[in-house]
Amino acid sequence: MNVFKSKFMAETNTDKIDEILNRGVESVIVKESLRNKLLSGQKIRLYFGVDPTGSVLHLGHAVSLWKLRDFQELGHEVILLIGDFTAKIGDPSGRDSERKPLSDSEIKENFKSYKKQASKILNFSKVKIKYNSSWLSKLRFVDILKLSSNFTVQQMMQRDMFQRRFKNNMPISLTEFLYPLMQGYDSVAMDVDLEIAGNDQTFNALAGRELQKIYNNKEKNVLTCKLLLGTDGRKMSKTYNNFIAIEDDFIDMYGKVMSINDELISDYFELATRIPQEKIKEIKNFPNPRDQKATLAKEIVELYHGKDKAEIAEREFNKVHSKKEVPDEIEIFLASEDLYPVMDLLCDSGLSTSRSEAKRLIEGGGVAIEIEKGNWQKINDWKEKINMDTYNGKVIKVGNRNFRKIKRK
Repeated sequence: MNVFKSKFMAETNTDKIDEILNRGVESVIVKESLRNKLLSGQKIRLYFGVDPTGSVLHLGHAVSLWKLRDFQELGHEVILLIGDFTAKIGDPSGRDSERKPLSDSEIKENFKSYKKQASKILNFSKVKIKYNSSWLSKLRFVDILKLSSNFTVQQMMQRDMFQRRFKNNMPISLTEFLYPLMQGYDSVAMDVDLEIAGNDQTFNALAGRELQKIYNNKEKNVLTCKLLLGTDGRKMSKTYNNFIAIEDDFIDMYGKVMSINDELISDYFELATRIPQEKIKEIKNFPNPRDQKATLAKEIVELYHGKDKAEIAEREFNKVHSKKEVPDEIEIFLASEDLYPVMDLLCDSGLSTSRSEAKRLIEGGGVAIEIEKGNWQKINDWKEKINMDTYNGKVIKVGNRNFRKIKRK
């Protein structure tokens, strides 16, 4: 193991470098080239780009952010690129329909919390934040023509989502064809040596590799991370409500991890924790998947909320799920009506996102109210009204994880 680091050179710990290039990595282009650069101690400039199309960063985004953190700790120059210009176009990656472009105000609003969330992972005193509107908004039409001349329609049509849309006679806008060129030009403008990306961004990252070679005569390496699937096995997304947010409450975060499909346990250990690989092998030998998930959940909560909160989350979860008791910490909802329609109560208290969902939860037998300690009565009629004289101070629950104490104003 060779380790060297100075003010002008990056650390050359062979074990760390090999861990970075392998753990949670889908592919490295070109792996031998990048490994040799890192082992030489030469400082490289790398970036990860994120379009502020939403206000929430989840554990799927965190995979690439932790990879940035790894390079940061070795002493390399790290850039977090905010795609405030490309967000206006809309990344077509993985989509079977055109993404709705965002306005300036929407982009600005979405970005407000990005840095706060990412700071749970990155040391921002050692991170440069850049915005691609700084250069993309200045491109003239002649520059765009020159940029687009480096690619063909046939190359763009190699993308699977474009092929699907073409086959199904669905529209493909010219701006979507331009998106990979815009993202590719980011590499040119920042003159980077490496791009970190999710594997759904491979096409766009390779466009940047090609343009960096043409414009700056430099080989840009690409490291794509494996995708972390959502709790139900589909792509992690707000659309599916299967995501675990970086800023989720520690109790909720623990419960969400415990709800993941058993076949995802291994991926979550690799992609969402910092546990050494040897220890992960030991945990995988636990005979009960629930014990594996309990270790996983505690580790993830500790990563984002600290050891004390992780231990509290573990106790609360066991209290509710193993002992079938009510958690100690329950949010209070102040009811403004004496007879409160149960669907309105679920929506107003935040236990449901809509009346249609509330109706589905009730009809599915997932809503209950505590009559006395440990004695729950299911609410089966979505037309029912809750009498606040009778149930003042009682707890209503949805499923086994979401509770509200209801009190009269």
